[in-house]
Amino acid sequence: MELVCPAGNLPALKAAVNAGADAVYIGFQNATNARHFTGLNFTNEQIKAGVAFAHERGCKVFIAVNTYPYSQQMAQWHSAVDAAAELAVDALILADMGVMAYAAEKYPELNLHLSVQGSATTHQAVNFYAQQFGIKRAVIPRVLSVKQVAHLVKNSQVPIEVFGFGSLCVMVEGRCYLSSYATGLGPNNFGACSPASHVKWEQKTGHLETRLNGVLIDQVPEGESVGYPTICKGRYCVNQQTGYAIEEPTSLNTLEILSELHQLGVAAIKVEGRQRSPVYVKQVTQIMRSAIDHCKISGDDYQVNPQWQADLAALSEGQQTTLGAYYRKWQ
Repeated sequence: MELVCPAGNLPALKAAVNAGADAVYIGFQNATNARHFTGLNFTNEQIKAGVAFAHERGCKVFIAVNTYPYSQQMAQWHSAVDAAAELAVDALILADMGVMAYAAEKYPELNLHLSVQGSATTHQAVNFYAQQFGIKRAVIPRVLSVKQVAHLVKNSQVPIEVFGFGSLCVMVEGRCYLSSYATGLGPNNFGACSPASHVKWEQKTGHLETRLNGVLIDQVPEGESVGYPTICKGRYCVNQQTGYAIEEPTSLNTLEILSELHQLGVAAIKVEGRQRSPVYVKQVTQIMRSAIDHCKISGDDYQVNPQWQADLAALSEGQQTTLGAYYRKWQ
């Protein structure tokens, strides 16, 4: 079970590799990358340096060209595939079928992974991509229970990668209509569901107001930690009650079920966070590396180290974590 970690820049890549990642995933500095943040991501020269650094230490490098192009801009996505092939990365993470068809036809030797943005939640969908485009792995959305993951792994023609730690998304991955409505910018191509240029914090008496393009999405009392504002994790007045109407600020954490995922045959555990700092990447990678190694050695006797949980909670949104859709009490 591989550990796949994020890298938004070269220092983060080196931090992940040195902390024990089996693979790191990165992106170009353009709209082909679903984490297209200003000041982040890689030039071609930085990718060359990163690939050399990782390969010297036995770590793989994946490039995410995982957004959906507009038809008049397809050439940019083709160029990204061409560049990735030339840079000798270990795999290309794709979502759009048109881009995938181009990559499969032009570079049959290039390993293709289906992105979480492909939203494949059934083995029929995964197997379609395997048969049509020859994908070697599929990253599945964070909406399936452990039982559903088990069924998918058992019936899939290719290895399955699941998210193990990081932010959650309650929308169709990367295509949030709420943020598109509020800002006029689609997160798919712009790289963020809350563009920094549209975020505004205003200090008021006794609280801090958070607005996205003028829309009030939270009022944070003094002394409460403030996370990065997104519409889905805002607080609203609904039926005369104020609270988190859609989702609380919390991070996915699979430490409790790592052994179960391993026994199911999950091929890789993915950490979310290409927009995070190298320090964050290092800390999360070290913890997940220790946990996966312990899981492999201990088998049924696997137990979560309380310090791992405490350290990950400190790095989580709202300082709290959840098993998300993996665990459903009513099943």
